[in-house]
Amino acid sequence: MGILKDADLFRQRALIGNVWQHAHGKATVDVIDPASLEVLGTIPDMGRDETRAAIEAAAEAFKGWKARTHAERAALLERWHDLMLENQEDLALLLTLEQGKPLAEARAEIRYGASFVKWFAEEARRIGGSTIPSPTADRRILV
Repeated sequence: MGILKDADLFRQRALIGNVWQHAHGKATVDVIDPASLEVLGTIPDMGRDETRAAIEAAAEAFKGWKARTHAERAALLERWHDLMLENQEDLALLLTLEQGKPLAEARAEIRYGASFVKWFAEEARRIGGSTIPSPTADRRILV
């Protein structure tokens, strides 16, 4: 899409297991601008097999995520937040083209979404736990 500053933001594949993929049967769905009815692009029409592959990839990725420290998690989420704000014009334009919403509303939606990522980045810094005394000597309560 030539009107974006960063054309890489307009992907016409699905990310499964860190690989951008087409649907197994190459089936696609048109992405249509509701204002002009112009076809903006196509996306893969994923099915059961791709869904299972995505779930398996997410489960595998979670193993690496849970091994990261709270500081690493916070830094990654903070970077995601920063990227959302750095690319908010392109992301807002994509929302406008795909959904027909006003550009100002799309910008606000990107900032709002980024605020959640920022909140989780801040929460990641505070990941911890507590041990609470148990009423019995042979048990511990972990929070």
